[in-house]
Amino acid sequence: METIRLVQLTHPQHGRRVAVVNEPQLVLLNKNFNSVYFLVLEATEQGLSFGDLVRTEMTDETLDYGAVYHGETPWNLLPPLDHPDNPSACLVSGTGLTHQSSALNRQSMHIKEPEGLTDSMKIYRWGLEGGKPETGQIGTQPEWFYKGTGAILRAHGQSLLIPPYGDDGGEEAEVAGLYIIDRSGTPLRIGFCNGNEFSDHVMEKKNYLYLAPSKLRQCAIGPELAVGISFSTLAGRVKIHRDGNEIWHHDIMSGEEYMAHSLANLEHHHFKYDAHRIPGQVHVHFFGADAFSFGNQLRLEHGDSCEVSWQHLGRPLVNPVYHSDENDTLTRVTPIVL
Repeated sequence: METIRLVQLTHPQHGRRVAVVNEPQLVLLNKNFNSVYFLVLEATEQGLSFGDLVRTEMTDETLDYGAVYHGETPWNLLPPLDHPDNPSACLVSGTGLTHQSSALNRQSMHIKEPEGLTDSMKIYRWGLEGGKPETGQIGTQPEWFYKGTGAILRAHGQSLLIPPYGDDGGEEAEVAGLYIIDRSGTPLRIGFCNGNEFSDHVMEKKNYLYLAPSKLRQCAIGPELAVGISFSTLAGRVKIHRDGNEIWHHDIMSGEEYMAHSLANLEHHHFKYDAHRIPGQVHVHFFGADAFSFGNQLRLEHGDSCEVSWQHLGRPLVNPVYHSDENDTLTRVTPIVL
């Protein structure tokens, strides 16, 4: 199966560019396509193969990927897909309780009696029973959550902030699916990337009804967008570093073989809503975590670094974590004056 890996970059003088990953280099595309967003729409509207268009637009300009990746040049990596003109036209969301480990972690947070089943475990079991329907059929609805607009997306190397109103911040190493809604309202799956869904597990643990606000946080994707890969089986690893030393790691698995739902079922239940099929929208959707450090009683500290890598998705996604130094203050609403 042919695959293409792309990155988006920006430069203080030269602006945005798109590049093809050709290790150890990045091959820049022509300046007339300065975002993956417009590259995809051009291919779709012209009836072109996306791969053919990318190859046609490749230039002779190259960058040292290692230097860019490590922040040693004026070029900075961006999230591998965004809405270049309107961050609010990008919806960031996710599907929980798709992996056994996440269901067990959620169960341990909220169980009252050893023999009891929480609602979280019940939803996971419903997924096992009906989350992979026959082709053309609709399966069990998964848990779904909203994270925010494109304004919360962070790229490789950028910090993830624990806000003053937050109780905690913890990594969730996941595969993210990247989508664009074409002008006819059809969802287009562009590809997949490394993702750190980053959530407030302390807030969630207080009461499962706090799940919704615990998800309203920054998150990171990238550095690469992988186009054309299979979502059947993906092996990965997540690491936490503190003061330059690795303090925790876990091997992780994802893809349909390791999930309670098929990709088609998850996509159906996200895009069945008319509001999720508005032409021109971008969607970043997280598919669930197999393991996270909070489940092993580790709480991230200011300056810790999270690393997420999945097989076939390119270089690891690395982000430092910072606590806001601001105090939680009352947000006031100003009424209009009649």
